[in-house]
Amino acid sequence: MNIAIPIFDQITALDAVGPYEVLSRLPDARVSFIAKEPGVKRTENGMLALVADLALSELPEPDVIVVPGGFGTRALAGDEEMLDWLRHAHEHSMWTTSVCTGSLLLAAAGLLDGVRATTHWLQYDLLPPYGAIPVAERVVREGKIVTAAGVSAGVDMALMLAGEIAGPEWAHGIQVGIEYDPEPPFNGGSPATAPAEIVEFVRARANQLA
Repeated sequence: MNIAIPIFDQITALDAVGPYEVLSRLPDARVSFIAKEPGVKRTENGMLALVADLALSELPEPDVIVVPGGFGTRALAGDEEMLDWLRHAHEHSMWTTSVCTGSLLLAAAGLLDGVRATTHWLQYDLLPPYGAIPVAERVVREGKIVTAAGVSAGVDMALMLAGEIAGPEWAHGIQVGIEYDPEPPFNGGSPATAPAEIVEFVRARANQLA
């Protein structure tokens, strides 16, 4: 099973690495980091580098697509090479998925027109211009399209996907194997559960970085 994770400069690392840690443990899985041009792609703050071993053209029809997010998705939303690859790959995929603002690229490719989808809570407004219907859910499945909310939600999405592909026992085994049993130190990791002042702090910080 070929699993393609397109990467790019200004990517959010966990959007890609979280699903990788889960999906790479599926039987007969081959996970490839791909890009318009192979090579090093740096995260939003420039501190971490990921390496794309293949060009998009070298893996045109993967079984599973996982599109991560990050500030770099804004530029790629108008990049026809990336969008054409997504359209073609989606025609042949078993699953087409995204994490965080990776859903913006699915939407820009026309894959979410009239489709319920999620993304990072600060970016819901990016989806409606492409016809997508934003919903405040952690993982949203619409047929073979699955979108995950911000960053850490990609692990949940990948575990759900693992269950669909290899069965619940295998997926649960992966979850136990990576010891994914969160006990966060703060109560409330979403705008629906966090204190209002924390939500506004995050919003203000995001506006400074935009």
